[in-house]
Amino acid sequence: MADDRVVKWLLEGDVAVQYQAGRDLLDRDEPGLRERIATEGWGAGFLARRRSDGHWGMAYYRPKWTSTHYTLLDLMNLAVSPGNQSIRRTVEISLAGEKGADGGINPSVTIPVSDVCVSGMFLGVAAYFRAEQRELTSIVDFVLSQAMGDGGFNCESNRAGAVHSSLHSTLSVAEGISEYLRNGYTYRAGELRAAEQGSREFMLRHRLFRSDRTGTVIDRKMLMLSYPSRWYYDVLRALDYFRAAGAPYDPRIEDAITVVLKKRRSDRTWPLQARHPGHTHFEMEKVGEPSRWNTLRALRVLRHFGLERE
Repeated sequence: MADDRVVKWLLEGDVAVQYQAGRDLLDRDEPGLRERIATEGWGAGFLARRRSDGHWGMAYYRPKWTSTHYTLLDLMNLAVSPGNQSIRRTVEISLAGEKGADGGINPSVTIPVSDVCVSGMFLGVAAYFRAEQRELTSIVDFVLSQAMGDGGFNCESNRAGAVHSSLHSTLSVAEGISEYLRNGYTYRAGELRAAEQGSREFMLRHRLFRSDRTGTVIDRKMLMLSYPSRWYYDVLRALDYFRAAGAPYDPRIEDAITVVLKKRRSDRTWPLQARHPGHTHFEMEKVGEPSRWNTLRALRVLRHFGLERE
């Protein structure tokens, strides 16, 4: 069981953390608390920065972390109500304006093909906010067309001819597919389940952060606990995806679990170790200090896999 003092600390945080801690650690889903995410704290902060035309930043994907794309991702990860009408309107605007000729999401004005990573993330956001299925079919078609032979995805496959999947892209697409299926969409659902399973297997073959050939760490940045994750892959984000997708325990996650456990502080919380560079709307937490986001995510991962350890 999670330490009662740590759970109490989580329940004293932003309303988004309060809601998710109650839901994921105490089996206590409170719709009224969830509705407050859009009107208090971080959720209200993001929504206050929305332009009158429904977008954030300068364009759908500019500048990176204050763009519409990543702000929608932030709001979804806060667990703001899927029925929020103003956010759903932004999703509709994005669906109307950001599709490429190949059916995916392509915010670039110079690159003719859509980005599979961006498309996968947006598929999840649009599904979370209950977009019409007919609006998502071309994105599904595009995402499935980009699946690679090793089971994963790589945003450079249709741009620079990459032949090996990327953990970054694979996780972003798997998260999007999982959200789409979780919300009951049926278009090409069987193929998407197979693609998601292939993506999970790709990550597991890498023990979530190791080379499948040499066993060495692919990139030590993948071992750092950051939040928000943006498009970057790290072990806690990967483990939290496996939890959210309802994936069963697999011994190949043990190395990643060990990494996360070693980062727990003496006060039983987890720190914010790093922040991905770039301008943001505001910072939710400070690097080097205890992180409610990382603590919440670590505890719910351990709980899901039955690995709550001293």
